[in-house]
Amino acid sequence: MRWGLPLAFLLAAVLAAPVAEAQPEAGEGCGAAKRSLRDPSLAFAAYANGPVHAFASPGGEVLRSFGQINQNGVRTAFGVLAVSRDTSCRAAWYQVQLPMRPNGVVGWVKAEAVTLDPVRTRLEVDISEHQLRFFRDGRLMLRATAGTGTGKTPTPTGSYYVNQRLYASDPSGPFGPGAIGISAFSPVLRDWAQGGPIAVHGTNDPSSVGRSASHGCIRVDNSLVRQLLRATETGSPVVIRA
Repeated sequence: MRWGLPLAFLLAAVLAAPVAEAQPEAGEGCGAAKRSLRDPSLAFAAYANGPVHAFASPGGEVLRSFGQINQNGVRTAFGVLAVSRDTSCRAAWYQVQLPMRPNGVVGWVKAEAVTLDPVRTRLEVDISEHQLRFFRDGRLMLRATAGTGTGKTPTPTGSYYVNQRLYASDPSGPFGPGAIGISAFSPVLRDWAQGGPIAVHGTNDPSSVGRSASHGCIRVDNSLVRQLLRATETGSPVVIRA
């Protein structure tokens, strides 16, 4: 899968900006204690309010800085894992998943630098079964056959999140109607545009769905990717298993 600016085909960004900031409940024990903000039925996306610095620990070393808008013209979003509150029980820091190499990097961002939005969908991919599952509010809503990476260009396993949704201007192209970008990167294709990002997308080769035939991305039928583009929320947890 190749993404980049300019793209081989034009992608229209789906700007899933939050309507209003979500405020997770405080609960007991404020201060420096970390509290999880994710369970099987509810997660949160953190949207950049401007430039955002991601730290290795609250106030620690800067891992990377992100702009408010990413390379595809979409508002930068992170998958939220936990919150650290100050002594007044106000959110001070959020622990977030980062869309960068190495896969699975986690950092901390200042609460004031982002806006939270609740997320009630998630995706699971089983590589050996060539299967994708879509959940809403913790309930399995859809199960579908999927194409995955080959032995030379494998689909990375791990825990990620949806960081963007992109529509193709030419639905007959290699990505079909569009792509649901996730925060993972190919473990082998480092010289590809934007570092070889992984996505769930459609295809102009329907025979590849259900087989180990991709460069690492997850391929599904074009009719299904249209549904997923509408239903899958930015920030949705994504778990890929072998």
